[in-house]
Amino acid sequence: MVLELNASDDRGIDIVRGPILSFASTRTIFKKGFKLVILDEADAMTQDAQNALRRVIEKFTENTRFCLICNYLSKIIPALQSRCTRFRFGPLTPELMVPRVQHVIDEEKVDITDDGMKALVTLSSGDMRRALNILQSTSMAFEKVTEETVYTCTGHPLKSDIANILDWMLNQDFTMAYKRIMELKTLKGLALHDILTEIHLFVHRVDFPASVRTQLLIKMADIEYRLAAGTSEKIQLSSLIAAFQVTRDLIVAEA
Repeated sequence: MVLELNASDDRGIDIVRGPILSFASTRTIFKKGFKLVILDEADAMTQDAQNALRRVIEKFTENTRFCLICNYLSKIIPALQSRCTRFRFGPLTPELMVPRVQHVIDEEKVDITDDGMKALVTLSSGDMRRALNILQSTSMAFEKVTEETVYTCTGHPLKSDIANILDWMLNQDFTMAYKRIMELKTLKGLALHDILTEIHLFVHRVDFPASVRTQLLIKMADIEYRLAAGTSEKIQLSSLIAAFQVTRDLIVAEA
């Protein structure tokens, strides 16, 4: 009664015209109710396949229901969207995640601290699967799941590391700041993109004058864009330090 196809299955126009069409067009003699076709990650389907599916959905509404699951609604053709009812699912809140993660921890008898749980929820950004994957890999790699072991396992910079980087960029000369950040990056295997993301959150918390903060955020956005284009991390790190040093000089000048 249920046909499920996800992105790893072949779902071109031939599959829509073949197995999906034959499944949807037949009735089951001894069972009542609707047949269900579940297409997971439907946004990965080609335009031709989606167009072919449009007619199948229309033709067999009497005995078949279609469930299309996707990440990006814009990649589903308007003709299919108009035939469906939309349900949006946002990221899970910490209040919903913590009890479920705690249940898994109790069942698996994992040794975890409160700050470890907090780090787990923060890094997963409302994605339950990611939270469980991080928990599993951290508990396998370390005896105890703490904030430090979670961040180490995911290769994410610690808050203390970000505070140090920010301190070096604002309070030390360019050469010393560059040397220390490079040493820290190499020692802990940190990616500049992750450092930039975390520093961005800190910039919003630090009490900068509005005009200075605006300029700094524009510079950081430019650096992130250049990193996404595959530029050299060393040069972009120099650019980031330079942006903060210019910010420092502007603050001193305004004071």
